[in-house]
Amino acid sequence: MTPSAPSPVTGTPNEAFLEALGPALDAVALPEKAAGMAAYMKSTMPYKGVPSPIVRKTVRDLAREHPFTNAAVLAASVTELWAAATHREERYCAIMLTDSKLGRGDPGLLPFYATVIGTGQWWDFVDSVAPRLWDLLHKDRAGMEPLLREWSVHPDFWFRRAAIIAQLPAKSATDTRLLAEVIEPNLADKEFFIRKAIGWALRQYARTEPEWVRDYVGGLGERLSPLSRREALKHLQAP
Repeated sequence: MTPSAPSPVTGTPNEAFLEALGPALDAVALPEKAAGMAAYMKSTMPYKGVPSPIVRKTVRDLAREHPFTNAAVLAASVTELWAAATHREERYCAIMLTDSKLGRGDPGLLPFYATVIGTGQWWDFVDSVAPRLWDLLHKDRAGMEPLLREWSVHPDFWFRRAAIIAQLPAKSATDTRLLAEVIEPNLADKEFFIRKAIGWALRQYARTEPEWVRDYVGGLGERLSPLSRREALKHLQAP
């Protein structure tokens, strides 16, 4: 497996879970909210009208009723669910399933994360899988660091955003060298979601190492966009 071309998912999906999910979501849906949710997310895929906390509870309850036996079954299930989804909440369910003891840090889910980024093409999907990339990086730095460097220069800016925000949950375990390396090739990019990602990554790390962020931002000077700078220093008092 090369970093830029993860191996395809293999395994047998949890069909009992997948068959039960649609009716379970329908049972808790608020159809009157669906149009507004789609408009807010600028989504061409419709919503059922299920608020996110209820989506998460539905996923947890169904997973207890129809448990996943191993990581390969989980990977196959989320891949099938993502591909077959007719409503956006179903895709949220697929991502939420990876946030489990069985899913976190499992390298077999990397192809799924790449699919989410490459076909999801919007911030709600990309930002939801970013913490899972950190799980993989924390477990396998030798394999994931080259991947994130490759993604940081990817022609699709959503992959670049994912690389930049991958260490958001890392706190003191943040690899500042890697963080700077994935930011560097994106400094001149005028895309809003890239500039916002740079600022967000730095703002988050400033909660742990404010002086490093101040020094880094200062060293970049005018190479750092005003938006990224403002976000990075948002919660830092002037020295």
